[in-house]
Amino acid sequence: MDTVSSLGFILPFIGAGLGMTIAFIAKPKTSNGLKLILAFSGAFLLGITIFHLMPEVFSDKGFEAGLWIIGGIVLQILLEFLSQGAEHGHTHLKEKGVLPKVLFLSLCLHAFIEGMPLQKQPALVWGIFIHKIPIGMVLFYMVWNVSNTKVIKLLFLFLFALMSPLGGIAFIHFDFLKSLQLPITALVMGMLLHIATTILFESNQGHAFNIRKLLSILVAFTISYLL
Repeated sequence: MDTVSSLGFILPFIGAGLGMTIAFIAKPKTSNGLKLILAFSGAFLLGITIFHLMPEVFSDKGFEAGLWIIGGIVLQILLEFLSQGAEHGHTHLKEKGVLPKVLFLSLCLHAFIEGMPLQKQPALVWGIFIHKIPIGMVLFYMVWNVSNTKVIKLLFLFLFALMSPLGGIAFIHFDFLKSLQLPITALVMGMLLHIATTILFESNQGHAFNIRKLLSILVAFTISYLL
């Protein structure tokens, strides 16, 4: 197994676990830190998508990349309807409520799909790693306050962290998925475009100028370009 494949399995899992660990240890009383991390991750995903994924999916003149990208955007809108927008930082679960199974399945499906092209996209591996950190934090906040047992909570968090690596494993072991590398990449590209732009638009609610957010966005774009 080469380095890119290994990182494609390991880094998404580490990113989710790191976010959950930060949330468990820090337990911030305000959401300012999370919003800053989300802004960075949104800009980083957008940069990876534009600088690295877009040239590849549009390089094949016979491939209708636009249709698959739009399909990814529509798919992500449907998934977010089920997940209540947890992919970009929304937390709507009531404290001491029960974790909805539909939300769990939606988040896992999203993570599984975005994990499939990682074996062929080294830059995207780092984008998903960064993206998983705030999502891991959000999920921990959502899950830890519900009324399920701790075993169920930990199982949910662990299964979610495994989903992107499992998507990569499925891509490697099923030839029909390998034959759909460009369509899958374009589909994931559409999903990430929707998530990244939603994060950036929402991080600027009220249209107030925030130098820290601007700097974090500029740094994220710079790093994503240099990868």
